[in-house]
Formats: sequence, C-alpha cells, structure tokens
Amino acid sequence: MTGKSRVIERLTEQFGASVYETHSYRGDDTALVLRESVIDVLAFLKQDPDMDFAFLMDLTAVDYLGREPRFEVVYHLYSFSKNSRVRVKTGVPEADPVVATASTVWKGANWFEREIFDMYGIRFEGHPDLRRILLYEEFEGHPLRKDYPIDLRQPTVSTREFPDPEKQVRITIDEWRDRK
Repeated sequence: MTGKSRVIERLTEQFGASVYETHSYRGDDTALVLRESVIDVLAFLKQDPDMDFAFLMDLTAVDYLGREPRFEVVYHLYSFSKNSRVRVKTGVPEADPVVATASTVWKGANWFEREIFDMYGIRFEGHPDLRRILLYEEFEGHPLRKDYPIDLRQPTVSTREFPDPEKQVRITIDEWRDRK
C-alpha cells in the first residue's frame, strides 16, 4: 500500500506537477493545486465517474498575512456515491488576487465567490456577477483580511435610501384589503 488515497493517486496521475502537495488524514484528502490548473482539477473531480464529487460543500479563503502566496482559496467537495470528501486548495498572491471562477463547474460557487470577494478582495475571473454580497457598495476594504484596521470607520449610508419595511408591509396589506 502506498499510503495515498485513491483520489490523491488519481489527481497526481492526471495532473502531475500541477498537484504539488497532498496529504490524507483520517479519510480527509487534501490536494494543493497550482492556481492555473484549479478549475481543470475541480472539473475532473466532478465529472470523472470514478471521482463523482458532485457537491461543492463549501468554498472559502484564508489569509496568511506575511506568507507568499498570501491567500488560499479552499474548495470542500463531497461525493455522494463514494461517500468521500476532498479538499482542494490553491494559493493566491497578494499582488494578483485573481482565481478563475468555479461557477462554471458548480453554479452554487456563485455566492461563495461573491462572499470571498467581499470579505477578502479575491476576484474570480469569469464570474457572472462579481459584486459585494454582505456589505454595501460604499464599504471600503475587505474586513476579513488580517491587515484590516479593527477601528476603521466606514462611510455610512443614509437611512433615507432604504424604505421603511413596516410601511411597505402595511401598504401591501392595505392594498390587499382594498381588493376584497
């Protein structure tokens, strides 16, 4: 026995040096992949019948301030048919924080990538609608970066720009009553 899982063996056979580090721990496989190859690796993991990782469980990022590459984008995949998990990581340099979108492989990656963009400032090339998802457009910076100032004041948005939700509901209810 080589000590490598079936998934890790297939990835290293298929992608060679693009998969530059692997490890397995208690049934969890992890593969570190070059940024240029990550979408090919993810598509293989989803589409190959022996892999069948049809479910993108989670997609997140990590900030390793002071290390290069500074960021890692982490994909957590699950195969229902094989009952197995794999974690795929790719490094993203601070000077060029761009990764190809995984929304071409899993549509569900869309919101995860928007959240990472919003919180870390990592851009996903080819994303269909890359804009903030949790914070407002005027918010400056990316609050999950480790160098984000904890006491930074942000520009505020006037409350006049937002409709009163209670009035909206009352108007809707009144309109509904008038219809009867």
